[in-house]
Amino acid sequence: MIDKRQFLEWASVYGNYYGVPKDDVSSALSRGVDTILKVDVQGAAAIKKILPQAVFIFLMPPSTQALEKRLKRRRSESSNDLALRLATARKEMKSLPIFDYVITSHQNKLDEVVSKIDSIVVAEKCRNKPHSVEL
Repeated sequence: MIDKRQFLEWASVYGNYYGVPKDDVSSALSRGVDTILKVDVQGAAAIKKILPQAVFIFLMPPSTQALEKRLKRRRSESSNDLALRLATARKEMKSLPIFDYVITSHQNKLDEVVSKIDSIVVAEKCRNKPHSVEL
């Protein structure tokens, strides 16, 4: 799919490949379906070049200490991987200016994050000059 340019964006992250299939997004947008993509900062920057009119939301931890605590509790990373994840998070937080909105995601408050995202979607649909997003 990479060679055939079938991804809107793709990247190798922590040794794994991730990508957003272009046809899926194009199909949803052409039907007028609200489309939410979960990508990292690198993916958001790539998509912003292709779809600058899209709305970008950054989900942020309350602090790097809280993020470290969350990651340690999961026990899914070695200490080296944990250090890399935290360094990457600090670097990504410097990219906030490319995002339209920032939502702080607190532990055990997923409903709050979802509610804020819903509010952003509603607000964007009520814009006097709505964004038209097409591939």
